[in-house]
Amino acid sequence: MAQIPPPKRSTKGAPPNTGETLHNLEIPDTGDLAPMNFKVEPAFRKEFKTYASRLGISMKELLDRSFREYQRGHPLND
Repeated sequence: MAQIPPPKRSTKGAPPNTGETLHNLEIPDTGDLAPMNFKVEPAFRKEFKTYASRLGISMKELLDRSFREYQRGHPLND
């Protein structure tokens, strides 16, 4: 018959105190960037990139500006 080794003991240590985990779900604003993944038509991408280049800004900056302008013209009615 096959020899099955006994299960390994956990090496993680003791769990933290309740006070140490009280605010562990809050995400601080670190200034880091998060990816946005979506696809667009190749012709749109080329036009968008060309327009940003002609303005001398990045595609990200053009997207930021475009979204802010859209928000000003289309406020939410909450």
